Amino acid sequence: MHRARRRFGQNFLHDPAIIEQMLTAIAPRTAEHFLEIGPGSGALTRPLLARGAQVMAIEVDRDLAARLDQWDAARSGALQVIEADALSQPVAPLIEASGQALRVVGNLPYNLSTPLLFHLTAPATGIHDLHLLLQREVVDRMAAGPGSRIYGRLSVMIQARCQIEPLFEVPPGAFSPPPQVTSRFVRLIPHAEPPLGDTDTHCLSRVVAAAFAQRRKTLRNALRGLVDDAGIAAAGIDPGTRAERIDLAGYGRLARILQHSSEQA
Repeated sequence: MHRARRRFGQNFLHDPAIIEQMLTAIAPRTAEHFLEIGPGSGALTRPLLARGAQVMAIEVDRDLAARLDQWDAARSGALQVIEADALSQPVAPLIEASGQALRVVGNLPYNLSTPLLFHLTAPATGIHDLHLLLQREVVDRMAAGPGSRIYGRLSVMIQARCQIEPLFEVPPGAFSPPPQVTSRFVRLIPHAEPPLGDTDTHCLSRVVAAAFAQRRKTLRNALRGLVDDAGIAAAGIDPGTRAERIDLAGYGRLARILQHSSEQA
């Protein structure tokens, strides 16, 4: 029996009913290629393999990685175990190696969920969908719309990349050890046509990060040094507006203003 390690944020899923509910939502098919983040003891890995999927599993815990590497599926090639920190493992080479669009699954550690979300949704192509188990509050923030008190940087940046479908809640008792929060299973589907077109991702990230750095500031003050009042107005936005009132399209326009001014500098 593997003992959960706090430094890795380990909470192992063990509830058979929840696992089956997740599999129903994922609906894996024979020969599909999956990238699993944090397989742990293999609660989801095993049924994916049983349904004929090919799984690349990234596991940071060397003891768990070694155990998974002893499975028959690893010897046959259906399971590839990668002992690594998922944040430091580039996704693009894994997509290329699979030869088809990857389906991503994972029970993400709560302490790394936001950077992992940005990392996993960064590829512009090659990800078919993502089914992730996250802290409920993180999913709520991702799906929040303008005007909500929880609408923020995570909302804008993930919505620019993916369609978000919150699925169902998972209680603490479904894990060992049980976390002190409720989780939520969510489906992310990368946009076939990005809603912001060819807007520069770096410019969008800079604008959004600055806008939400101090939520009580108006855009006039929050974007000082990036986009001036005239630029904000040119984007069709009142400079006296606060960040949480601006929708995704508005941030796209601000990013294009910044991109244009950078090119002119």
